[in-house]
Amino acid sequence: MDMCWQLSIRLMHAPYPTLLPVGYCEQETVHFRQLLASEAAMPAPTAAPPSISEDEYLAGEAVSEVKHEFIGGQVYAMTGASRRHGLIASALIFALTPAARSKKCQLFAADMKLRLEVGGETIFYYPDVMASCDPADRDPYVTRNPCLIIEILSESTARIDRREKLLAYQTIPSLQSYLLVEQERRHVELYRRATGWQAERYNDGVLPMECLDTSLSLDDIYADVA
Repeated sequence: MDMCWQLSIRLMHAPYPTLLPVGYCEQETVHFRQLLASEAAMPAPTAAPPSISEDEYLAGEAVSEVKHEFIGGQVYAMTGASRRHGLIASALIFALTPAARSKKCQLFAADMKLRLEVGGETIFYYPDVMASCDPADRDPYVTRNPCLIIEILSESTARIDRREKLLAYQTIPSLQSYLLVEQERRHVELYRRATGWQAERYNDGVLPMECLDTSLSLDDIYADVA
């Protein structure tokens, strides 16, 4: 997974480094060779901004009015969310809070940083919803051991959430479930460690939220945007 992750950063010129979907390292070798050839023929890109350290990033975030994600020494400003995004996030927190409190877990919406290491790179993300049940995971500003991560998809983030974040989050030993929620239609994708991170797709019904010993219905998720 580390080699695949590093190769994807080499290939893509995007605001965020782009990871390859599962299997791409084997299935798309010819395609990536073609990309490398076309990349070589392109004009030299402008120099990347200087890298900053993890401590510099954290110090800057403490005083910044804009949130930034941090990937391998580079920072990327986050855009604002839509009304539907906010309503879905609120509904998720509302539905999951009783179970989180019962298990003495902590539930966060968008403002808590997640720190992880992937392919030798330090990364900080801001998941839309995150639960941590580890009593040792109580840093005031950073979570390292979540058991549940939820991302609400938008046109600008869906590719990132389905590719690099899906792969990156799988490296977190404590993570049990990763849920992707679409905004514009009633549809979710659930990835669970217990099922080998295979996609489980729902348009209706109830989803298991194993780390909180509870379930989550699509009616609850979309209660305010129906």
